[in-house]
Amino acid sequence: MEMYNGYNFGGMHFIWWFVWVMLLFWIFASPYHIPGQRSRKDSPLDILKKRFASGSITTEEYNERKKILEGNSVK
Repeated sequence: MEMYNGYNFGGMHFIWWFVWVMLLFWIFASPYHIPGQRSRKDSPLDILKKRFASGSITTEEYNERKKILEGNSVK
């Protein structure tokens, strides 16, 4: 008796290759803003804004540090 040996794509049917490719694409190309997923790093200015909003630095300190950060940033 002869076994069917056509179009098996390396031991897997085409549908399974498609499922694996889509799964890998979804894992590595998912947007960063989805909760529970990868998140981007905060910039120094974002951290400064958070510290000011939480009240850990004064307005004068905020303005001084903001000037320094904006002066050093490459645009």
